[in-house]
Amino acid sequence: MKDMEPSMSDLNSHQHHCVEISMEVHMVVPPPHRSTWEKLKTRLKETFFPDDPLRQFQGQTTKTKWILGAQYVFPILQWGPNYSFQLLKSDVGISYAKLANLPPIVGLYSSFVPPLVYAVLGSSRDLAVGPVSIASLIMGSMLREEVSPSNDPLLFLQLAFSSTFFAGVFQASLGILRLGFIIDFLSKATLIGFMAGAAIIVSLQQLKALLGIKNFTKQMGLWSWQTILMGVCFLMVLLLARHISMRRPKLFWVSAGAPLASVILSTLLVFAFKAQNHGISVIGKLQQGLNPPSWNMLHFHGSYLGLIMKTGLITGIISLTEGIAVGRTFAALKNYQVDGNKEMIAIGMMNIVGSSTSCYVTTGAFSRSAVNHNAGAKTAVSNIIMAVTVMVTLLFLMPLFQYTPNVILGAIIVTAVVGLIDIPAAYYIWKIDKFDFLVMLCAFFGVIFISVQGGLAIAVGLSIFKILMQITRPKTVMVGNIPGTDIYRDIHHYKEATTVPGFLILNIESPINFANTTYLNERILRWIEDYEAKEDTKKQQSLRFVVLDLSPVSSIDTSGVSLFKELRKAVEKKGIEASTLEFQSSIGEVIEKLQRADEDRDLSRPDCLFLTVGEAIASLVSTVKAQSSSHI
Repeated sequence: MKDMEPSMSDLNSHQHHCVEISMEVHMVVPPPHRSTWEKLKTRLKETFFPDDPLRQFQGQTTKTKWILGAQYVFPILQWGPNYSFQLLKSDVGISYAKLANLPPIVGLYSSFVPPLVYAVLGSSRDLAVGPVSIASLIMGSMLREEVSPSNDPLLFLQLAFSSTFFAGVFQASLGILRLGFIIDFLSKATLIGFMAGAAIIVSLQQLKALLGIKNFTKQMGLWSWQTILMGVCFLMVLLLARHISMRRPKLFWVSAGAPLASVILSTLLVFAFKAQNHGISVIGKLQQGLNPPSWNMLHFHGSYLGLIMKTGLITGIISLTEGIAVGRTFAALKNYQVDGNKEMIAIGMMNIVGSSTSCYVTTGAFSRSAVNHNAGAKTAVSNIIMAVTVMVTLLFLMPLFQYTPNVILGAIIVTAVVGLIDIPAAYYIWKIDKFDFLVMLCAFFGVIFISVQGGLAIAVGLSIFKILMQITRPKTVMVGNIPGTDIYRDIHHYKEATTVPGFLILNIESPINFANTTYLNERILRWIEDYEAKEDTKKQQSLRFVVLDLSPVSSIDTSGVSLFKELRKAVEKKGIEASTLEFQSSIGEVIEKLQRADEDRDLSRPDCLFLTVGEAIASLVSTVKAQSSSHI
């Protein structure tokens, strides 16, 4: 029969070491009693109200509470009364519709009404709203799968407005119901791969505009060399302007002003040389006047209802993610807070209103916001100024765009989407996490070879799979003592860490719940078997104690408690003493549940629970020494 007692010399030497480190073993006490309702209320508050929006009302008079409530719903009431001419000076600092296969005039409409709505409801001082490339691309790609914008332009426009309405409803609902954490499932790796794939598709689509053809053909006679020459020249200018602004951030205005300058210059060239008669297609006459109402064009029934709801959902999530990310980026630069849920409501409401005023999906645009920030914008009045500028254009300047060549819009789009291919970020992801890199590649190739929603679905599915794997297969490691300290760390990570004779010390690095108890049971028993196998080959100290370090375990459920009871029975059958399953935990919830569920006091007695691994080792070695002395 195998000797189950550790040698006295080993235990005495280690006991002397432990006593030097920790002279006193502290009692583990349960957390203060709280009712189930109190625990549920705390959990719900942390889930849905982590920012505690009601704290500003505490101790205030009824009148002040009403004022604060109105300012919370309409942030313009907070900064509006204090607005000054000095702030106005700071705040004074069309082609995306084509990307969505919509008339260019819709892009201008979408830059008029939504900024006005956001100026009233939004909480960001820097965010400039309007059409963005990603949302435009998604909407155009998804709707074009079932409806051709060239064969039935009116139906396509109706579906675009309807999708915008559903996107707004979804966005506002997330904010009202405090469900903003849902958009966190779009990881950075997913977005980088998705945007890069989308950029490739957009660039290929714009080749027709740059080559001056309606469809790809091998007949060179159908190509317009004048269009190609103009497109290549302006594309080079736009890319050069972008490169200059990236190399020298102080020259941000070069990149910001290049598209408008290109539109003006190309329009003048076409008008001067009558280029529309020589193979260069132009926009043509655009309707003057402000946004016409479009609520009568919204579709809430029929065979396309599923399409517009799906398109609205995906464009809503993507545009919301981009808008909030941009808003938080610039808020961090100026050291103020942006309320994510209020932003969702503001962006959602501006899309709901926009869908009724001939606008399609809009959100916070990084390029426009960067211009606002670098120009010194201090409040949301910058959005109002932008809207007024668009209003003047719609009312008085529309005839000037009659000779604007379509090729220049294609060049602007290509320049915009080139910035979506972030190679340094992709390399960074590869260097840090290979699985995230795989997710990024799936999003990239999925968008290119399957579809926009297909690539996005694959990437999100892989990300969720990764989370599930982390939950169902938590990491468990064997820890040892770092000499001269009471610190215990992974013996494979810290080479100087040494195992304690007769002890198997395991660290579980995850919450314990029904999803991983079977795996943990099998894994811990395998650790014990491996230890015993080493006993036979190396003739090392026989296993006497199993210590589970539960300090990283933030929560446990009934299945987790049952796991420990099953483990105790399993180690008893292996011939290890029944008192050898020891716990180290400082998490109140874990201790409380162990004590509540332990009717026989096998798991929660004082000599079974310890505050630290060091105290557990010191106490158990002292117990063995005392038992040995009594036998003598």
